[in-house]
Amino acid sequence: MKLRTSRRGALKLASLAMTGVLLSGCGLSSGSSVPLAVEPGSIQPVPELEGVTITVGSKNFTEQVVLGYIAQFALSAGGAEVRDLSNIVGSSTARNALQSGQIDILWDYTGTSWISYNGNNDPIPDARAQYEAVAKQDLERNGVAWTAIDYNVDNTYAFAVNQDAARRLGVEKLSDIPRVVAERPDEATFCVDTEFANRNDGFPGVQQEYGFTADKSKVKTLTEGSIYQATANGTCTFGEVFTTDGRIKALDLKVLDDDKLFFPRYNIGVTTRDELLERYPQITAIFEPVSAVLTNEELVRLNAQVDVDGRDPADVARDWMAEKGFVKIPGR
Repeated sequence: MKLRTSRRGALKLASLAMTGVLLSGCGLSSGSSVPLAVEPGSIQPVPELEGVTITVGSKNFTEQVVLGYIAQFALSAGGAEVRDLSNIVGSSTARNALQSGQIDILWDYTGTSWISYNGNNDPIPDARAQYEAVAKQDLERNGVAWTAIDYNVDNTYAFAVNQDAARRLGVEKLSDIPRVVAERPDEATFCVDTEFANRNDGFPGVQQEYGFTADKSKVKTLTEGSIYQATANGTCTFGEVFTTDGRIKALDLKVLDDDKLFFPRYNIGVTTRDELLERYPQITAIFEPVSAVLTNEELVRLNAQVDVDGRDPADVARDWMAEKGFVKIPGR
């Protein structure tokens, strides 16, 4: 049985969004091959995957695109015929693509599944318990299987401020925000992206948990990538960030402590359809060594190479896979 194929996303994030990953009324467009060649390293060809076509998807932000390419190179080294569908706009769209068979592999986050896909309101603070609950619900409700879970990566949401705002307003944690809203409303400005502005585990939930109501005129909805610079230059005081984003360090932003533990754990794992994993359980063996060495620090470094240094995410992913010995780069 061959898995359904899809289209390779363009390497550049902005141009990919413009070229239309989604076709109106038609779902996702068809894919193309992996952008860069690799040879087996510590990941060796698996006979059961020889000639099997597997489509790898990713969501449309840097970390996801890098992870998507990491998955593609891992499966290529393992002998599969890999198709690329990078940069799917929106978490729900990516999940629907997985469930419908338009893609076969998607790195995803336990907190996203727990809150956004499965509709739970209360996060589970313990990472292992959160994963076990997510894996059980996803399997029973959606036929989605999790494998190669990585507890070393927790890319949760956060709010950050620049160092000047941190000193001037005396903010260290999210519980300080209500004071700023009440006492210094002109400085209680927020930058968030569209998805975070509407998610249960996003801005509405933060306001409810921490007991403040932001003035709508003080909330700017920006693209995810532009929030970091807007926070650094003071366009907004509080900017929504991902904790593994390399721009936090590059722009010297201060991440506020989530002192009420509102945000769920966002550990990463490989998701696929249950019937597919049952047919090809070797997928787990391919990804487990990769998950074992991926950490928040590693992802901060990889993300920064794309967002700060301007490198192509496919190059970043392949170089990392080669650095760790999982694959070899032809001719090197």
